[in-house]
Amino acid sequence: MSTAIEFNNVSKLYRLGLVSSGTLSNDLKRWWQMNILGKEDPFMKVGSVNDRSKAADSEYVWALKDIDFKVEQGDVVGIIGKNGAGKSTLLKLLSKVTGPTAGTIRAKGRIASLLEVGTGFHAELTGRENIYMNGTILGMTKREIDSKIDEIVDFSGCERYIDTPVKRYSSGMTVRLGFAVAAHLDPEILVVDEVLAVGDAEFQKKAIGKMQDVSRGEGRTVLFVSHNMGSIRALCKHGVLLEYGQVKYSGGINDVVNYYLKDNDYQPNKIMADVKILNRDISIESFRINGSEENLVKVDYERNTIEIEIVGRSQSNQVVELEAQLYDEGHILLASYCPCHKIGRATRVDEGAFTLNESFQLPKNLARGVFYLNIQLTHPNVAYHLTLKQPVRVVSEGVLSASGSRLDYRKSGMLILE
Repeated sequence: MSTAIEFNNVSKLYRLGLVSSGTLSNDLKRWWQMNILGKEDPFMKVGSVNDRSKAADSEYVWALKDIDFKVEQGDVVGIIGKNGAGKSTLLKLLSKVTGPTAGTIRAKGRIASLLEVGTGFHAELTGRENIYMNGTILGMTKREIDSKIDEIVDFSGCERYIDTPVKRYSSGMTVRLGFAVAAHLDPEILVVDEVLAVGDAEFQKKAIGKMQDVSRGEGRTVLFVSHNMGSIRALCKHGVLLEYGQVKYSGGINDVVNYYLKDNDYQPNKIMADVKILNRDISIESFRINGSEENLVKVDYERNTIEIEIVGRSQSNQVVELEAQLYDEGHILLASYCPCHKIGRATRVDEGAFTLNESFQLPKNLARGVFYLNIQLTHPNVAYHLTLKQPVRVVSEGVLSASGSRLDYRKSGMLILE
């Protein structure tokens, strides 16, 4: 199988605060050296690591540093990492939105990119006109676009608005049309950033199905960036994990996702240290789960109740509801707890000190595995009072089989049916 994309020691250096080199003559010299002679930036400096959480110790920062990997034709590669890791910069370099400071990128065939909402669209043109414009840019003839346009419009679900200027589209409609255009105009390489998160669940499922079709059935190459690990696992064969602008890990997609989740999803901590207050009228003095202040909960067949106690103070009368969501290691939502939505029950907290107690039961036959619990205090359908910066880790000991072994979530499923 031939190589579709090859990154050879690719780096991208940015100057914080300023764009130019400082003088017109130096800008011209940089352009001549990089674009005509194909050499490195003559004004490149030693930059600092791209850690967005720390103050800069240099006016230069490496958004990407020494990126080196290959993508085979027909492969689907997931690019994952924290915000600011360099994922979008990597795709912009591949799509030639900007150029690398050092290194080379080789790609075989036409590249269609969906990097952000509205990419490649002219706001004043109608949806139909934008389809023809994008096809022309990709080198397609009018006849080729004519043969695809009905399929594009149908896939996007925007037929009623197809002759309306794109500036009047919602962000979701814009992403629908943008993906339909990118996926149907016969590119050899499809590059999709996190914009699918703007679309609804039905369209996300449809888009992932289309990407599977173009890779498996038509032999096209797909690079996909997402924070939804469920989508990444379902779609991709291989993965690349970026951290601080460098490749930290690459390989089979399950190995890469597991490495990423193990490394980033849980840091032992007091729950109070993770509380994020969103309502200034409320302050929290203690937060306990099953009597513990730690963000780690262990459950088994007999001890499967989650008891939450929040002690705090309110400066005014409030309506509150405690909501919780249980996720698996792939960030897939498994269950939720929201009593107001289910039975119409919310709690009134009067001005002054308060203690809020809520409890719910996890399934008794929950298999062995690691799960994550997100918790929020809300005014139902109105606003959030508080959230947690990171989820609480729930470790299930699992159900004993007849042989005495524990039944594992990944092998037996989440629930063991009786």
